[in-house]
Amino acid sequence: MKINIKDIDVNYIQYGKGKKNVVLLHGWGQNIQMMDPIGKRLENIATVTIIDLPGHGESSEPKKALTIYDYSDIVKELLDKLKIKKPILIGHSFGGRVSICFAAKYGAEKLILLGAPCIRNNNKVSVKTKVLKGLKKVPGLNKLEGFAKKHIGSRDYKAASPIMREILVNTVNEDLSECARKIDCSTLLIWGDNDTEAPLEEAQELEKIMKDAGLVIYEGGSHYTYLEFINPVCNVIKTFI
Repeated sequence: MKINIKDIDVNYIQYGKGKKNVVLLHGWGQNIQMMDPIGKRLENIATVTIIDLPGHGESSEPKKALTIYDYSDIVKELLDKLKIKKPILIGHSFGGRVSICFAAKYGAEKLILLGAPCIRNNNKVSVKTKVLKGLKKVPGLNKLEGFAKKHIGSRDYKAASPIMREILVNTVNEDLSECARKIDCSTLLIWGDNDTEAPLEEAQELEKIMKDAGLVIYEGGSHYTYLEFINPVCNVIKTFI
């Protein structure tokens, strides 16, 4: 099913008959199917809504570069049209970042973050940034900057269209610490101790700065801990809900 939000056709699926409303948001470069294993395990206790975020899955690409806050506003407008208030938000990675912004601005019944990178330390300069800055300084080589961005960047960056690349830069560089501090609802953090994209240290810092957060760590889990440990993770989520 699709609903047009801000000139974007946003695709979503909905199932389950529970009184509680669970909304699932996937990571960057992913789609509804990546969150469906959680949804299917919750459909007996909740109405489950899974969204293809703009530019992913069957949702159309935005015509302009969105910010992480734009994404949360689009999710809010979609949920308003579906008459869903105060959802239980479950977000993985990028979807977790959108969930943080949503919960900070609009509130939520509960929040569950799965390997969601939130804190950005601007003092740490990546190898990619150092290389790009160096290219700008070398006469005759600054024209290679665009090429370098494509070939030095992350797999997500390389795979994205030009507009989605711009959005990726907008969203991954945004520090959401202040948003996290504003969140009033109870929050469950589910992390793998081998997550290289959202290091465990970020989750531990999130637990400290949020008003009501608890951290569950899975030994040996990667950035996709929720899939690697799907049954125990969903049992924890059900208990939390």
